[in-house]
Amino acid sequence: MSTETKVNPKSNLEKVLTGGHFAFTGELGPPRGTDAQEVKEKARFLKGNVDSVNITDNQTAVVRMSSWAASLLILEEGLEPNYQMVCRDRNRLAMQADILGGAALGIKNMLCLSGDHQQFGDHPDAKGVFDIDSIQLIAMVKQMRDEGKFLSGGEIEHPPGMFIGAASNPFAEPFEWRVDRLAKKIEAGADFIQTQCIYNMDRFREFIHVANEEGLTDQVYILAGVTPMKSIGMARYMKSKVPGMDVPDEIIDRLKGVEKKQVADEGIRIACEQIEEFKEMKGVHGVHMMAIEWEHKVPEIAERAGVLPRPGL
Repeated sequence: MSTETKVNPKSNLEKVLTGGHFAFTGELGPPRGTDAQEVKEKARFLKGNVDSVNITDNQTAVVRMSSWAASLLILEEGLEPNYQMVCRDRNRLAMQADILGGAALGIKNMLCLSGDHQQFGDHPDAKGVFDIDSIQLIAMVKQMRDEGKFLSGGEIEHPPGMFIGAASNPFAEPFEWRVDRLAKKIEAGADFIQTQCIYNMDRFREFIHVANEEGLTDQVYILAGVTPMKSIGMARYMKSKVPGMDVPDEIIDRLKGVEKKQVADEGIRIACEQIEEFKEMKGVHGVHMMAIEWEHKVPEIAERAGVLPRPGL
């Protein structure tokens, strides 16, 4: 929420948030190949239903089409990308070069991430770069944008006007450090925050309460992460296998309490109930919808959650 971009016009997401609207963003994972049509097909389900779309960067440390290339493909479809960049795969030279290139081609939002460790992906022997961390990446993008300078101090002829995003996991341990880490990302220059998928609402309420008490939610826009459960198996996997995820037993019990063919619908119902609460929750400025390989359900979810139509900005 720090400063307006210096060169490029505001992104749609920035206009939505600065205009006081409740934001609704989506997510799209690029393919493990060169099929541009696959990206465009997914994008069509999101168009008109979200304010911007996160384009993941080799998520889960698995090789995929580059995030900047997929971002350009959805730009062609009339969607606004939220370009993800992880610290795992590039040094500071490559990062700054990609930021300039993305901005030159019309990318206006960027999410700065550490990246899942390569040992969990399909190239576990790959060398992790981690030349800088996610907080340093945020600060670097802000310096490029606001001061027109590279990390080396050299002048940028035409600075990139990125709306700078970061991630926050309210559920990682130690819990008492979560708000402190959020504060560091805000201080570094984050304009908006997207959180990890939220299932433990009690813990998230505690997290956002502390953030409110410390005045952090007046300094940054926070988008609560929501991922609908498609199946009981998905819920169990996320509870036991995904680091930093907090899935209470009551979520699994609720899914088990309906007929098998109704489980996915119940997962959407739970997500919509969360969104209704987030709309009224102090310090929450929107929702980041992560419908994992379920993009075709986003129009239905957006309709049921009452977030349509999106602001025409």
